[in-house]
Amino acid sequence: MKQLSSNEILQLVNDYLDHLPYDRKPTSLYEPVKYVLSLGGKRIRPVLMLLGYNLWREHPEEILMPACGVETYHNYTLLHDDLMDNADLRRGHETVHRRWDANKAILSGDSMLVLAYQRVAQVPADKLQQVLDLFTVTALEIGEGQEYDMAFETRNDVTEDEYIEMIRLKTSVLLACALKMGAILAGAPQEDAERLYRLGEQVGLAFQLQDDLLDVYGDPAVFGKAIGGDITSNKKTYMLINAFNRANDKQRAELERWINAKTFNRDVKVAEVTRLYDEIGIRQLCEAKINYYFDLARQTLSEVNVPDDRKQCLSAYMDELLHRNK
Repeated sequence: MKQLSSNEILQLVNDYLDHLPYDRKPTSLYEPVKYVLSLGGKRIRPVLMLLGYNLWREHPEEILMPACGVETYHNYTLLHDDLMDNADLRRGHETVHRRWDANKAILSGDSMLVLAYQRVAQVPADKLQQVLDLFTVTALEIGEGQEYDMAFETRNDVTEDEYIEMIRLKTSVLLACALKMGAILAGAPQEDAERLYRLGEQVGLAFQLQDDLLDVYGDPAVFGKAIGGDITSNKKTYMLINAFNRANDKQRAELERWINAKTFNRDVKVAEVTRLYDEIGIRQLCEAKINYYFDLARQTLSEVNVPDDRKQCLSAYMDELLHRNK
């Protein structure tokens, strides 16, 4: 059975997104949608969806439309996240509310959500209900994760378990949805579709923890933005939560001083909090957790009932994600 590599699938996805028509009026409503999708990105969700499909069936290009629907939904969430965070840049380009305005970001974002559903729904009739049920629950969970994330901003008692559940909802479930949707559309057995869902959750948790790690320890030239953004904004990450949990009295007092500082030199704050992370051993702790979730994902993939040679492309892609530096 012919299988495509992740790079071949990525090319298919990007070409397909580039040529999607936007024929409705007014064109000004859809310009931000095209703009957001033109900014690139890793396209992890549609790539996973096609790789999942390709475990059982050839020609994954046959499900490009629903896969790009999932990517449209992901970018819709980023558009609204940027508005809520008042962010200036996304992937090195102006965010929609900066390039246009907040009203445009809300309205075009809402239209983008509807477009995502329209694209996801372009599946065979006998799979439509199952696909839409999965997608709808996933969309609700992502909103729930975002609400938890915002609530954590005003709390200093967030536990590691609460944080893991928040990133599972906000990040992992869409990767899980993409993989399971690919399996459903390929006609995979129910138990294997569920295994791919778990695999997606596990990879998604590792992926978000990598983001936490790279924001502190990444190379700015490779990472694509200045490191330390989570530190300067006091974002409740795996790093900060565990630093508080594991700090001694002196270290905790220093952390609290930086967290509560109303004015500070950004570079000094990033350097000092990073020093505290180093002292407490937070980098090693986070790296161990990332490897834990990737090991779980590998075990889950090994349980999927297809020949090992069919799993090679998905396994290789998981390795790429594990060793990413941006």
